[in-house]
Amino acid sequence: MKAAIMQPYFFPYIGYFQLIRSVDLFIVYDNIKYTKKGWINRNRILQNGKDATFSLPLKQGSDHLDIRDRELAIDFSADQLLKKITGAYRKAPFFVQTFKLIENILQNKNQNLFQFIHESIIKTCAHLEIQTEIRVSSEIETLPDLKHQKRVIALCKTVNATTYINAIGGLDLYSKEEFKDQGVELKFIRSLPFQYPQFDATFVPWLSIIDVMMFNSPETIQKYLHEGYELI
Repeated sequence: MKAAIMQPYFFPYIGYFQLIRSVDLFIVYDNIKYTKKGWINRNRILQNGKDATFSLPLKQGSDHLDIRDRELAIDFSADQLLKKITGAYRKAPFFVQTFKLIENILQNKNQNLFQFIHESIIKTCAHLEIQTEIRVSSEIETLPDLKHQKRVIALCKTVNATTYINAIGGLDLYSKEEFKDQGVELKFIRSLPFQYPQFDATFVPWLSIIDVMMFNSPETIQKYLHEGYELI
């Protein structure tokens, strides 16, 4: 069985969904420290020909809190974010069907950060016809004090995964030899270039999956999810 483990990201780039599709089981970390400078609750869309950041504002909280212990800000406005996305993409060829998905996700009344993003991943996968099983890390028994590579290996062994696929960014963090010693094959997924028309603007790569869905047909997206990467 092939498995992958990642932090939850809010409307991440298409490579995140390629990773989910490439495995049998995708594990989402909830009991891991929230990092301010990461992409957990923010990403980028195309606005006036340039990349623009959008985000889920959070209540103030300790830097030591796990993702599952963080909450959305009381003044978070789904309507405000929807207006921003509408202004950016209302003339995009696949705006109508994509906006329905985004609206459905943002209407979630759950204020818990992890649960909000987890639900967004589930719904986006369904929209993209990705059928991979998705589980939450805290629901899988493992030793809580393990960190980094040892924690990943322990999770893989707990779910009986024989292959672990990681995002290409972990190439220098994990050792294929150490995984092999524990009976797990380690591979890395690298997305191939994927360029498409973005109105009349100069192409801006690797924006949120929102951008991909606004400008590409379901058939084009399906083909790239299936073929647009290599495993190394």
